Amino acid sequence: MMKTAELQLVSTWDKTFPKSDKVEHSKATFVNRYGITLAADVYVPKNVEGKLPAIAVSGPFGAVKEQCSGLYAQTLAERGFLTIAFDPSFTGESGGTPRYMASPDINTEDFMAAVDYLSLNDKVDPDKIGILGICGWGGMALNTAILDTRVKATVASTMYDMTRVNANGYFDSEDSEEARYAKKVAMNAQRLKDYAAGEYTLGGGVVDPLPEDAPYFVKDYYDYYKTERGYHERSLNSNGGWNIIGCQSFMNQPILQYINEIRNAVLLIHGDKAHSYYFSKDAYANMIDGNKYTDNKEFLTIKGASHTDLYDGGDKNYIPFDKLEAFYRDYLK
Repeated sequence: MMKTAELQLVSTWDKTFPKSDKVEHSKATFVNRYGITLAADVYVPKNVEGKLPAIAVSGPFGAVKEQCSGLYAQTLAERGFLTIAFDPSFTGESGGTPRYMASPDINTEDFMAAVDYLSLNDKVDPDKIGILGICGWGGMALNTAILDTRVKATVASTMYDMTRVNANGYFDSEDSEEARYAKKVAMNAQRLKDYAAGEYTLGGGVVDPLPEDAPYFVKDYYDYYKTERGYHERSLNSNGGWNIIGCQSFMNQPILQYINEIRNAVLLIHGDKAHSYYFSKDAYANMIDGNKYTDNKEFLTIKGASHTDLYDGGDKNYIPFDKLEAFYRDYLK
């Protein structure tokens, strides 16, 4: 086993959702191949015997495991799966310095390290491991599915491709060499400011107070991250946000390059009212284009759901947990 660093983990229940009496909850740590120790909440269904199918959950981008990834993990544990919800490198209770950085490579590796941990867990059947990514970690989950042949089933919920949005802007509105160049100039100037100051400047989380003319998707984020519904003190989006240069490499490193070579089962779910719907729509089209393994690929549209409705279910319980359970039972057997 790789040696993990000592992390300061909260022992009290500090989630944005109620604790279930149907599962056992504990904390765990594991290390990725860069030597970063990651923190996870482990959810084990009560009164079960034998080795269990397991699912690693993470996301959204800028959230922590005490928010919706924990909700997904706990709910799936109630349905018979051993699950973990983990904080990615540089965020939440996980290790990694400097804080609030992101990397397409390291964040894909975070999912793979979670598979390492589950594969060697005495309670887990190593041939029955799935992953689930939400929002920006939906893209990372798909990227992991391309790379990690141990993963048998992958779900991407209300997915973002973070390389695409960083390089092209929202709705591809900045998809030009000129727009990208201007962003690169600004980020490189910021690097010098940060280096001279000896610290990294945060870019700010979800805007607060909310301007009256804020776009719909900004209001959608505000309603989750800045209210009692989803606020958490360790969430980047709920507070100071990522470092301004935290996602710089995303502009130059597209993920999902070989998405049509995924052999394992994949389910994409997205609300048709989500501003981000086009990410899943395009990812699915690219995934099945020329892929020899399409029978186990599915794109499920949730009518009426916004982007954050698939974070916690919204006001109409939009998260299709019955579908998720059936999907994982079909492919983790």
